[in-house]
Amino acid sequence: MQEATAVAKYIRISPRKVRQVIDIIRGKDVQEALAILKFTPKRASVPVAKVVKSAAANAEHNYEMNKDNLYVAACYVDQGPTLKRWQPRAMGRADVLRHRTSHITVVVKEKKEG
Repeated sequence: MQEATAVAKYIRISPRKVRQVIDIIRGKDVQEALAILKFTPKRASVPVAKVVKSAAANAEHNYEMNKDNLYVAACYVDQGPTLKRWQPRAMGRADVLRHRTSHITVVVKEKKEG
């Protein structure tokens, strides 16, 4: 069975926050997943929706799959590089601010007929 994937790299949201959104759509139909993401009040839902649309477009264009039969077979988030910044604190000290990044991967497959 064929599958189509899409990956968004270096997204400036921490992986922990993106996983909250990703867990909601795992296993759902692509249209249902996009509807859920549209009304999910999390900042991570925007890039996740973009990756889901991209995976669906890849499936339709590259593998001639029917977009109405697609579902989110797998989706996961990996941690990207962390940007380290300094913030001044009291008495001449400094704290490290960690700006975490994410790599979002979505895999879509076509449902079996019948």
